[in-house]
Amino acid sequence: MAAAEEVKAILKEAFGDSSSESDGEPSRGIRRRARISDSSDEIARPLSVFGDTHTWEQITEINGLWICREFLSTDQQSSLLSSLERDGYLAEGSLNQAMRFGDLPPWALELSRIARENILFSTGFSESGDRMHSENEEECLFPSELLWREPLFNQLIVNIYQPGEGIGAHVDLMRFEDGIAIVSLESACVMRFSPVEASSDSVELLLSPGSLVLMWGEARYLWKHEINRKPGFQIWQGQEIHQKRRTSITLRRLCPTPQQ
Repeated sequence: MAAAEEVKAILKEAFGDSSSESDGEPSRGIRRRARISDSSDEIARPLSVFGDTHTWEQITEINGLWICREFLSTDQQSSLLSSLERDGYLAEGSLNQAMRFGDLPPWALELSRIARENILFSTGFSESGDRMHSENEEECLFPSELLWREPLFNQLIVNIYQPGEGIGAHVDLMRFEDGIAIVSLESACVMRFSPVEASSDSVELLLSPGSLVLMWGEARYLWKHEINRKPGFQIWQGQEIHQKRRTSITLRRLCPTPQQ
């Protein structure tokens, strides 16, 4: 119980009280909406210390791709945006992209800690850090060797996208280790995944405000991801998404240098 109260205090301090690189032209080919795993395969932990149940959805077409759509409550999102504004990330006239390496700001450290605790509560790790059931790689939310590394993340990038601005298809640089987390704030958007190897197939995933995406393994190395917010491209379930400013926070870990 003490540990639960400690995590609650961390959440409240960091995000308040919880409530109930360029535009890319999409290649032509087959587009599929992300297929979510059957409800019996979704990972959730009722009555967690995070308040409402946090459900992690597995994107079955791509191994190593998961999303938690309600990772941050509305109040927590507002508090996080306030922290970004206080640190100058959202100031008028500021750059639309900012990076930090090494020592991360307190809000990013707390965000990393919340992500780790959320995964722990959702997947049933023991206090020793071992899974309490056999681990099927294809159904694994986040590998334990990544979850328990220290620090979990030591690099962040904050991107601010105005309406119409997006990012071209890419795989994150190899200077970063496996295991990437992306938090979405403000405007919703559709992220499109396509195989690194030439293919006309693609998978689309709706990123809602407050969601957290995890990419590791095949999702991190074998699939490109992009967001095209030009008029006519942000369509979900037959409806065009009204574009507003979108802010994203990407957390990664640098590969060690030879001296390390």
